[in-house]
Amino acid sequence: MKKQNLGIILIVLGAVLLIISYFGAKFNLGFFADLVDYNWYQMISLLLIIAGIVTHIVIAKRS
Repeated sequence: MKKQNLGIILIVLGAVLLIISYFGAKFNLGFFADLVDYNWYQMISLLLIIAGIVTHIVIAKRS
């Protein structure tokens, strides 16, 4: 894995977590059905996206 892709991977991971929680609640997918109600889960996803953006900017400026 290249160091340059770390920020993009964090952004995609945060977005995938949000998508999983949305579709879990929409289609009542067992364990995933309640994830949309947990604030900690949403905040982790948001922090991953923000950390990914910052990481991507820092790595891009250094190279």
